[in-house]
Amino acid sequence: MPQGLRRCAVAASAALLGVALAAAGCGFGPGPAGGEVTLTVTRDFGAERLAGPFSEATVESDTVMRVLDRNAGITTRYGGAFVHSIDGLAGTRRDGRPYDWFFYVNGLWSPVGAVDYPLRGGDSIWWDYRDWSASERASALVGAWPQPFASGYEGSRHPTALECRGGGAACGLARRRLRRAGATLVTPGADGAIRVLVGPWRRLRGDSTAARIESGPAASGVYATFARRRGGFELIALDEGGDPARGLGPDAGLIAATRRAEAPPVWLVTGASARAALAAARLLDGADLRDHFAVAVDGAEEIPLPVGAGAG
Repeated sequence: MPQGLRRCAVAASAALLGVALAAAGCGFGPGPAGGEVTLTVTRDFGAERLAGPFSEATVESDTVMRVLDRNAGITTRYGGAFVHSIDGLAGTRRDGRPYDWFFYVNGLWSPVGAVDYPLRGGDSIWWDYRDWSASERASALVGAWPQPFASGYEGSRHPTALECRGGGAACGLARRRLRRAGATLVTPGADGAIRVLVGPWRRLRGDSTAARIESGPAASGVYATFARRRGGFELIALDEGGDPARGLGPDAGLIAATRRAEAPPVWLVTGASARAALAAARLLDGADLRDHFAVAVDGAEEIPLPVGAGAG
């Protein structure tokens, strides 16, 4: 499974799946190189933290791979481009399911490999070892909060467009939390903006990127979906195999993120109702989101997604 595959100019053959490639001329936008970065290592969708977070000062030549190598024992494959093991935990198959290491910078799956990913001050690096049978790559995660709002992604700062779609009080709360996180809020539709959609699912599902959730983790990278029920929708939490694990209550909320190809990421603050969206908006902070791929909330219970990750 690729840890970072440059799609803008190089296509990898099936035999090289898992090799991180970088194409000349497909660089990052402007931004200060070097500075302090953080590194976190987890397993099973963030269910268990293995190391970190470490804070480390970097220099201009540092990459994701160099920072990892300085802080953990690693083995690599494909000429050093692909991390096979970290501190002895190696890619494998278990009960027919593949497990490998994946990395994210500021909550986004990388478009380039770890050896080629240059760092900027403020970047958050997250390596996670997981079952990828249901989703080859979860493209955007919520657990690096306040990233990507504070520092942007892929070498550039990006503004944030908050799109209120019947969210009511949830919109006001989301706006305050985003500003506190360091987001620069702009008008919806602004070029290159990270999008944050707030409102009940019946309103958000009209967006083509948000609607991918209903097609499962293989399409969206999100281990939750919505099912039609009489009079509305029900939020369904999925397990790490992408199967329904638990139907949640009518006021259950969801915080998740997804991304379509190279487009800006889209965050979803939603649920079956406006009240559910408000419950989700209350999770917009580091204490509730840290190290989670996505989070549902049902009453007083916060539910990291996928359900039961790492329990086996």
